[in-house]
Amino acid sequence: MPPASIDILRGTLDLLVLKALSFGPRHGYAIARWIETATGDVLEVGEGTLYPALHRLEARGWVSSEWGASEHNRRARFYDLTAAGRAHLKRERLTWTRYARAVFDALDAPALPA
Repeated sequence: MPPASIDILRGTLDLLVLKALSFGPRHGYAIARWIETATGDVLEVGEGTLYPALHRLEARGWVSSEWGASEHNRRARFYDLTAAGRAHLKRERLTWTRYARAVFDALDAPALPA
């Protein structure tokens, strides 16, 4: 896959992870499950994709984490959105919405006269 496609994928995944965390702290499995459910099971997020994204978001200061107990009383790392992450989500949502509308507009546009 060309590097440009990977950047778009990462940006999209980051946005979806931040959105999942906007509802409150979640462990990795719950984040992946929310993304799958929210996208009608169109997007599946594996561990090999999710955890590098969470570490990247944490390194940027958009997510914090701490150990806790899952709903099945298992030890799990819970991730939470920081104030900086919430602000980034707001900006990126606007950017993504503008981008998606532009792409849909182009896909629906008639041909230009030759």
